[in-house]
Amino acid sequence: MFNDKSDDLQPELPFRALLRKGKLKFKRTIIRFQSMLPKHVPIALKLSFVISLLISLGMALLGSVVITNQEKLLRNQINAHGNTIASQLAQSAKEQILAGDKLSLSVMTKNMINDENILGTVVYDDKGNVLASAGIVPEESKTILATVENSGKSKTNIHEWELAKTKNKTEKFVSFLHPVNFLDVTAGYVLITFSRGALDLAIIDSVRAVTAATIMMILIAMVISFVMARKISEPINHLMDASKAIDEGHLHYRIKERRNDEIGNLIDNFNSMADGLLKKNQVEDAFSRFVSSNVAKQILSDLDNVEIGGEHVEGTVLFADIVGYTDISEHMTPRATAELLNEFFSYIGEASKLYNGTIDKFMGDCAMIVFGITEDDKDHRFHAIACAKLIQQLVEQLNIERTSKGLFPVQFRLGINSGEMLAGNMGCKDRMEFTVVGDAVNLASRLCTFASPGEIVINKDVYDHNDICNRVIAEEHVPIQLRSRKHPVLTYLIKGLSADYQTVMKKQTQLIISNQAAA
Repeated sequence: MFNDKSDDLQPELPFRALLRKGKLKFKRTIIRFQSMLPKHVPIALKLSFVISLLISLGMALLGSVVITNQEKLLRNQINAHGNTIASQLAQSAKEQILAGDKLSLSVMTKNMINDENILGTVVYDDKGNVLASAGIVPEESKTILATVENSGKSKTNIHEWELAKTKNKTEKFVSFLHPVNFLDVTAGYVLITFSRGALDLAIIDSVRAVTAATIMMILIAMVISFVMARKISEPINHLMDASKAIDEGHLHYRIKERRNDEIGNLIDNFNSMADGLLKKNQVEDAFSRFVSSNVAKQILSDLDNVEIGGEHVEGTVLFADIVGYTDISEHMTPRATAELLNEFFSYIGEASKLYNGTIDKFMGDCAMIVFGITEDDKDHRFHAIACAKLIQQLVEQLNIERTSKGLFPVQFRLGINSGEMLAGNMGCKDRMEFTVVGDAVNLASRLCTFASPGEIVINKDVYDHNDICNRVIAEEHVPIQLRSRKHPVLTYLIKGLSADYQTVMKKQTQLIISNQAAA
């Protein structure tokens, strides 16, 4: 049994292979055809094609119905005319057939073909013998007579036939055969032949007229449908242009067209969406001025999960503090004090950008800058030292300009420390800010406090880190004794950077000063 089943399945394997091969070939053909199609087809062209196709199919269907009905009408007219003439001839030839008057029948048939529409006339007796004939006579008379005898005594038989005139040309005819009845007895038959060319010519003329009208209507429909499709797709194209402009950042782009249909509602919704995007962008821009851009992106990317708390990270903190700020503010108006702080803080902000620093906050006359917190930076220690050195050089250049203008110089002291700290949202649910806290942050603030005007003080652990001592010129500074620590904190005083970095920093100093002056 097992072998029998296996033998039954074997004939199906070639069929399945051919079927699978056919499917693969069909798929390849479809893929090849799709690759030949244009990637973008305007919707106006699609609508025009669909409308034109529907109208073309409708006109073609209408034309075929008209032609069919016209042909049927012409055939019915010719059949009715032939039937009438054949019936009249049968009535006229009744007495002559019964009397056997062949001469009168011959005269009658010849007179009948004088009509230009009648091409031939034949009179038969009841046995199918020809009593009189004139004009064109079909060769299949016996067959026609047999058909009439079987179809009924009073019914006209219609027979279409052809006659070869030349080798490649034939002429078509239609003959009407009617019985001659007397007291329910068939005395004979009469046959009248007409040319079918007039019928065919009338049908051809009808086909030509309907075809011409159909083609004309299709062309008009194509033009109208294309215009209508372009009119319909025009607002869609406006929406495409607007969406492209929004995607490129032109958030002020609006569609000015007003409509009272579904597309008009879509345009209004699009403009509302663009207004929302513009407001969101303005909020993000304004928000990024209060916090760093990286922090702003993190918060705005997940607004549903903005919670108090943070995570432990490794980073570096730089404090830059104005020396003698209290005395300075006592001799200046609040507006002048604010302008002074804004001027120096703007330079500090530009310096921090060059070294991947993020301004955490401004605390009165002090700026707190973090490195390696909001974005990953493996070299955050060196970047903090380089940023502090750049701030130092910027302040020196600004003091030269201030002194030349008769203004007092402003001195900064800077402190740097690195280590583990907690970075995250601090505060309460109604008011919070992103910042860093921890012992490493507090030590950086204390180092800044112990620095003298114009000095940069760092922790020994920072200086001893890999690749810092090779790029930084520093000297040992006085140890600092803190209440929270048993042992003094060893510090170093930054004197400069290696020659390669110092050359780059001079260019950066001049670039920042020139940009701020131009602004």
